[in-house]
Amino acid sequence: MEYVYGALLVNAAGKPIDEKSLSGVLTAAGVSPDAARVKSLIASLEGVNLAEVLAKAETFAAPAAAPAAAEKKDGKGEKKEEEKKEEKGVSEEEAAEGLSALFG
Repeated sequence: MEYVYGALLVNAAGKPIDEKSLSGVLTAAGVSPDAARVKSLIASLEGVNLAEVLAKAETFAAPAAAPAAAEKKDGKGEKKEEEKKEEKGVSEEEAAEGLSALFG
């Protein structure tokens, strides 16, 4: 994750995300950068407009928060809704397995 955070930090500073800048941020954060992982991240971000991606991510998160606020006013349906969400959701172990496959 620190590689992605480093790329976001370089982008926020208005600098191009390249091997030198990303490695510099990681080194400053106390992380010994792995050249293969740096190159892989830079290759995957090639052609991606991070400002646009972040703007879209923020718009998807906002509508999800609105219904939860409306449910809390009532107070009665909170426990039932929570129980239903827990049953349908992915367990914490399954989520961790999926993430380990991505970053393994």
